Formats: sequence, structure tokens, C-alpha cells
Amino acid sequence: MSTTFSTRKSSKGAGAAATVPAGPVPITQEAPRRRRRPVVVGAGLALAAVGALVAVWQVDEAGNRVSVIALAHDVKAGETVKKGDLVVAQVAPDPALAPVPVSRSSDIVGKTAASDLPKGTLVTDASVRVGSPVARGRDTVGILAKPGQLPAQQLHSGDTVMLVHTPQDDAGAAKSATQAAPDSITAVIAGVAAPDANGAVVVDVAVAGTNSASLAAWTAKGAVTLVLKAS
Repeated sequence: MSTTFSTRKSSKGAGAAATVPAGPVPITQEAPRRRRRPVVVGAGLALAAVGALVAVWQVDEAGNRVSVIALAHDVKAGETVKKGDLVVAQVAPDPALAPVPVSRSSDIVGKTAASDLPKGTLVTDASVRVGSPVARGRDTVGILAKPGQLPAQQLHSGDTVMLVHTPQDDAGAAKSATQAAPDSITAVIAGVAAPDANGAVVVDVAVAGTNSASLAAWTAKGAVTLVLKAS
């Protein structure tokens, strides 16, 4: 009986041993690989190629800039353009702009601004003109106008003004008192200079030749006031 019991126990132990793994189970740290989509990869390569081309184009354009003339500060219409009014600017070539190259600076200096030219404006051939067209066929007289002798409103080339004789001496005042209205001359603004430290402004006016002598005499005595005519 003892022999039979011993044999069964041994058989049970052998069966249990067969279910235990022979060695340790290997552990991997690699995640499952995702399959790359050809469309996404292709789009990324295309964007990279476009970016490279844009960068090359920008560098090429930066190297193709040309030196042209711009305004160093504001220049009013009718004012003469001086060398100090100009500055060099670097721009990319553009046929739609047609700026004047630096090599032609001498063609611009000495001419009259055709319109108000703000600081930074690129100068073109149309920006200036020879002389002032409002003065053609007329005499130009310069008036030194102090504050109170001209309107506070900015005057521009081409504005029509009335020049009123305002004598300061007793003889002139007595003569004016006997007249219904003071003497006056109609003129056109040909140019306005920048005000000096005291606020006085030199204004060039174009008048008929028959009035230039009288106006010059009024101006010499500081006896003229500018009135801006209604447009």
C-alpha cells in the first residue's frame, strides 16, 4: 500500500513542474511603431522646399537694392529743393515707383517742389518743376511777414491772397482815414519759407508788373498784411 501512495504523489509533482516556464519572460521597451503616411511626409517636404526658396529669394532681393533720393524732411509746395533736403534711400527696383537715382541728385537740387513733399517721400521727376508756374508772366516779391501780418492757417503755393497796405506812420494813417478802404493788391503765393526763431516768415508772392513797385515799397516799411482769399 505504501508503494502505491508514493507513486501517485510523484506523478502529481511532475505534472505541476511541467506548467512552470523554463526561464524568465523577456520584457521589451519598444512601443509599437506607427506607420508613416506618405501624404503627410510629402507635404512636409514640400513646405520645407518652399521655405528654402523664399529665403533664397529674400536674400537675392536684399542684394539687388539700389540707391535713390528721398526727402530728409518736409518740403512745402513752391519751395526750392536744396541739397540738405535730400537723403539716400535703399529700395528694391520697382518700375512702378520710378524714383530718381542718387547719380541724378544735381537734376533735382535748385528746382521747385511741385506739391507738398512729406519727409521720407521718394523723389521722382514729377516731384519737382523748373520755377513756379504761378509766377509765370508776373513779378515775384518777397514779403517778411511777422505774426499778426498773415493768417495762422498754413499758406501753400497757388493760394490767392489779398495784400493790404497797413501804414504805420502818421502821414499814411491820416491818408488811410480819408479813404473808404485801404490800398490792396491781389496776388498768388509762389512759395513759403520756414519761420525763423521769432516766428517771422518770408512769403514769395506773384503780382502783376504794375503793382510790384508799390508792393516792394510797402514791404520795405513792414506795412503789408496778407489776407487769405476764400476759395
